Amino acid sequence: MSHYPIALNLDNKSILVVGGGTVAERKVGALLETGADITVVSPELTPKLEEQKDQDLISCERKNYQTADIEDEFLVIGATNSPDVNKQIAEDAFARNLLVNIVDQPEISNFNVPAVVREGALCLSISTGGKSPALSGRIRRELEEGFGVEYDHFLELMGDLRGKIIAKVNKERVRKQIFKDLAYSKAIKYMQEGSYQQAIEIINNILPSEIKVALLDDQDDQDDQDDDKFKIIEVKEANNEE
Repeated sequence: MSHYPIALNLDNKSILVVGGGTVAERKVGALLETGADITVVSPELTPKLEEQKDQDLISCERKNYQTADIEDEFLVIGATNSPDVNKQIAEDAFARNLLVNIVDQPEISNFNVPAVVREGALCLSISTGGKSPALSGRIRRELEEGFGVEYDHFLELMGDLRGKIIAKVNKERVRKQIFKDLAYSKAIKYMQEGSYQQAIEIINNILPSEIKVALLDDQDDQDDQDDDKFKIIEVKEANNEE
């Protein structure tokens, strides 16, 4: 039986992590990027988890797990060093139809956490269905070498351009072709080589005439734009004043 891969929106969702060791610390670190409301239940915490608690990034209950802890949670992660406790967490979660992952025990989990390559908005996930997490990690490290910051720059630009292209180009077929041409262009290749001006030339040749892209002029502009590489220029009609 195959797993169905999904990407969950956990913003403001209640997440319970049971365990306070280094494994729980890694899980919490990844969850913090999602905007989830995280509660950790454990008698002891790593220094990093203590720091995150003190910064009000997570909530903590210093105690052993009890079934009542799982009530009203959206997703649960069991990361203790006790097989009995982990089994109880899984049973409690299944009884309430909750999403539950018991670390390194896919047989009592209803979802697995894939290895992830993340570069800005780009997120690639690798899963072996729990059969070989080590192989997932190896593939992740190999992929990381091929996907650098240029993908983040390109995707941020595409996100800014998307709405403007939709507003300017009425025909859906034409819009789809523009988006496809941008994705398949050599723009990212030139960005990888540091040739951003050449990348812009390629992008501008694909865009409708009313929309153009340019590099930000100086560091002041970049500070104002959160270090974005590009600015978008909407070209006025010829008979309009500049």
